[in-house]
Amino acid sequence: MTKGILGRKIGMTQLFAETGELVPVTVIQAEPNVVLQKKTADTDGYEAIQIGFADLKESRSNKAQKGHAAKAETAPKRYVREIRDADLDSYELGQEVGVDIFEAGDIVDVTGTSKGKGFQGSIKRHNQSRGPMSHGSHYHRAPGSMGPVDPMRVFKGKKLPGHMGSVQVTIQNLEIVSVDAEKNLILVKGNVPGAKKSYVKITSAVKAK
Repeated sequence: MTKGILGRKIGMTQLFAETGELVPVTVIQAEPNVVLQKKTADTDGYEAIQIGFADLKESRSNKAQKGHAAKAETAPKRYVREIRDADLDSYELGQEVGVDIFEAGDIVDVTGTSKGKGFQGSIKRHNQSRGPMSHGSHYHRAPGSMGPVDPMRVFKGKKLPGHMGSVQVTIQNLEIVSVDAEKNLILVKGNVPGAKKSYVKITSAVKAK
């Protein structure tokens, strides 16, 4: 069964393993999440739990959000996500989910929103190569050929300059190095998507060996 929790990326640091190896870790603060809804195959067509993290300001919540949260006897949440294929029997409406559902050594997938880079060229955005910068070359950092002459149009999917970043990204098979239940912290080996203070979702790895 899948386990999951929502949290906030604090930043990165490093730890020394027992072997003396220096391990880079990302610190994620995951205060207790609240179960807002239990979705079943009979009523919704699939099974999942909906959890919320971080209270939403009173001025920013609408009537629907307040009513939905009231069923779980909690305040509207700023970050709400679903955990598919969870063990519904082990969750109750309004229950708090803490970091202790995970332990050191667990393999997880972390989903977040990548840093926005603004409008970027094809070299930075798609890792394309540039042309020669000297000897009379007039081709430097342009996208290159737009395609063959015959269709007289640019095919969909052509890698061109445009908005880069600020998209949902999932990094798979990351190892949890440490869990601090008192401070609500999870330390994940390696880097996770997003800027500091951005929201992330941690779930059991779907491709863990």
